[in-house]
Amino acid sequence: MSLWVDKYRPKSLAKLDYHLHQAENLKMLVKNGDFPHLLVYGPPGAGKKTRIMCLLKELYGSGVEKLRIEKHMFTTPSNKKIEIATLASNYHIEVTPSDAGFHDRVVIQELIKTVAQSNPLDVSTQRHFKVIVLTEVDRLSKDAQHALRRTMEKYMNSCRLILYCNSTSKVIPAIRSRCLSIRVPAPSEEEILKILTFVCKKEGLTLPPELGRRIVVASKRNLRRALLMCETCRVQQYPFTADQTIMEPDWEIYLRETANAIVSEQSPKRLLEVRQRLYELLTKCIPADVIMKGIYNELMHNCDGTLKSEVTQLVAQYEHRTHIGQKDIYHIEAFVAKFMSVYKQFLEEGFDAMMF
Repeated sequence: MSLWVDKYRPKSLAKLDYHLHQAENLKMLVKNGDFPHLLVYGPPGAGKKTRIMCLLKELYGSGVEKLRIEKHMFTTPSNKKIEIATLASNYHIEVTPSDAGFHDRVVIQELIKTVAQSNPLDVSTQRHFKVIVLTEVDRLSKDAQHALRRTMEKYMNSCRLILYCNSTSKVIPAIRSRCLSIRVPAPSEEEILKILTFVCKKEGLTLPPELGRRIVVASKRNLRRALLMCETCRVQQYPFTADQTIMEPDWEIYLRETANAIVSEQSPKRLLEVRQRLYELLTKCIPADVIMKGIYNELMHNCDGTLKSEVTQLVAQYEHRTHIGQKDIYHIEAFVAKFMSVYKQFLEEGFDAMMF
């Protein structure tokens, strides 16, 4: 039993459904032999991870699909022990250094050093280098990114790095200049609808075109989300109907309710209630920047033109602080408190203008 998003994930570059010209370029990259460091970026659900795994299979063969979970222990300069879980095969290792918080620099330096120092057993049957896949590179601290830049130069002979992230805006120029950047755009709505229809056909289901289009629009061109929504509709009821309800993730509904609570009342009591709701979202592993963006999008529906620009500046300022600081809740709550102050003043000025 597996989710459709995993069951129908393409296993090779030849089986990719869209961005076929890009797949051909990746094949040529493997055949040329001079394989550089890669920086793969694009929006969530565009197919970055799928393309990376297909690329690794093209490099090493089916051995990269035999994965195991490994635990690595790292010691910080302050003698604190950090344990990081990685996903590895005989040819590559995948790790999320940002899981270590502000100790991510230690993880990057020690892990790359460990992998780079172990040479392949039989060079004739495989590449002379191993691959390290670093996820969520845009969430790394600046210290970790500078350490990564130095380390990737030092161990270029024995390992290659594949970095992937949603946006390169938070990746320092020194890393971007040392990697071949590959942008994976989100698939078009027609491509997503075609894939949904194909998956449903494989499952022996009939997907009404109207429902398929509604799922595509609700997914916001996120293919992973579209497949999960389609499978949820299948669990909810079958046969499908064109007007059946498409379920949203619970955290998105909760986030919308939180934004509505902020707009409906601006008081210390309401701020405490919102803080509890923010804690609830953070403990469910919803990233701080996703919470900030979600609240901001909902709050914009209640702001006029002059207020929108001010609130946009505020959210940018506090979102930046979440990356500099350590405790996300402080900065999200500070943004909510500041918005309440600005919004209440805006309402009071509006009432005063109406009185006169």
